[in-house]
Amino acid sequence: MAQVLVAGVDTSTQSTKVRVTDAATGRLVRFGQAKHPEGTSVDPNAWWNAFLEASAQAGGLDDVSALSVGGQQHGMVILDEQGNVIRDAMLWNDISSAPQAAALIERLGSAAPAEPSESEDAIARGKQRWVKAVGSSPVASYTLTKVAWVAENEPENAKRIAAICLPHDWLSWRIAGYGPVAPGEDAHLDALFTDRSDASGTIYYDAANGQYRRDLIAMVLAVAEGEDAAKSHADAIILPTVLAPRETATAKASPVFAGKDVEGGCILGPGGGDNAMAALGLGMAVGDVSISLGTSGVAAAIAENPVYDLTGAVSGFADCTGHYLPLACTINGSRIADAGRAALGVDYDELAALAAQSAPGAAGITLIPYFDGERTPNRPDATAALHGMTLANTTKANLARAFVEGLLCSQRDCLELIRSLGADITRILLIGGGARSAAVRAYAPGILGMDVELPATDEYVAIGAARQAAWVLLGEAEPPAWPLTIEETLTGEPTPEVYAQYARYRG
Repeated sequence: MAQVLVAGVDTSTQSTKVRVTDAATGRLVRFGQAKHPEGTSVDPNAWWNAFLEASAQAGGLDDVSALSVGGQQHGMVILDEQGNVIRDAMLWNDISSAPQAAALIERLGSAAPAEPSESEDAIARGKQRWVKAVGSSPVASYTLTKVAWVAENEPENAKRIAAICLPHDWLSWRIAGYGPVAPGEDAHLDALFTDRSDASGTIYYDAANGQYRRDLIAMVLAVAEGEDAAKSHADAIILPTVLAPRETATAKASPVFAGKDVEGGCILGPGGGDNAMAALGLGMAVGDVSISLGTSGVAAAIAENPVYDLTGAVSGFADCTGHYLPLACTINGSRIADAGRAALGVDYDELAALAAQSAPGAAGITLIPYFDGERTPNRPDATAALHGMTLANTTKANLARAFVEGLLCSQRDCLELIRSLGADITRILLIGGGARSAAVRAYAPGILGMDVELPATDEYVAIGAARQAAWVLLGEAEPPAWPLTIEETLTGEPTPEVYAQYARYRG
């Protein structure tokens, strides 16, 4: 039987990766990668060029039968009637819209008197109402807050919005052969599609009930054009069709980009948000939590039912299979260790060697690692701080240890938030570039409080996208069972005193 190939595309913050994969076994066949520009606002056309470059590196996609795209969540891509990108996409790590996020919470909290079950405090009440409406409370990462920023700061751009989509939606649309057209031509914006996992990160989509909340979009556009005009505008804006987990998009990939040599062409899967795609790539089930240490730090669990954290700390996202993905995310991830390396003038191995010369708790020194502000906890204006330093304990070894412990304790915060909602955490999977650190591996079990499984280093977002593509292609009830290699199970004595010391200074 001839080998059937699928492709998984990961359009992340830093690069686009293309993984050509055997649909039956999950075996890697070819791979390509191309970098994205740095920054928190990026021209989406850079992602398109990176996709073309990565596809070429992967030997082309002419023989691929199905393709799905996983992408960085929350990025705001706004298009005009001709399909032109109106302005650079504001990415998840752009915190410019922190004031708008706060204002949205206050506005919903003040919209009506408190019900008996609601908090008397308007801010707490606003968070509760947002969580009940869309699963999450506004923070600067989410798409709607960025639309609100544009409405307030660039009203002429806001008035031009004909469609709002996310990075993976936009790239999928381009792969289907669509793009900007001349005035008067049909840009086929109605061909945009997405999935419930990525849509649930916009805070204008209610994943539990499967519907967009256009009234919330109208609420933010009213700043630019008044309430009546904003309502009409919000009703007219094209939002991507939300496909079911194994539903095929109406459009196929353009043969210029994929499937030219495949009879019937290359079908397109719904795609998904990067965290949900990583969970699919890892084959996660209920009870599993992944901690991903990349540019950001993300703790994500699989839940059978919607999760509502009325404090707004945990995001109630959907996953790529029909379940839910309660998630807590820190803006500062593996870059915490990078900051430690830069400050001490060492490489990764030297940082680990220095940290090993110290002891749990770094002789009393604690790093609160909010270098670029923070999302969990929601402190967009915060900066990092070292606490507990004395003349006696200020050594390179203790500082190195404090940086690694600060990184892991920030993820323990995320883990505890998810656990507080009733999640039964039975397995922790540690992934991402930061998981390669010898120091992170050494201290993770002690700080996280349980054994940690270390999957083999791989591109799990791209694997998840490829697995979804195979699922759509094969038409089975469940995703194909691809093997997961666990490289090592990390064990160690619990060090609760480290997290207690961190929590005391974090406040």
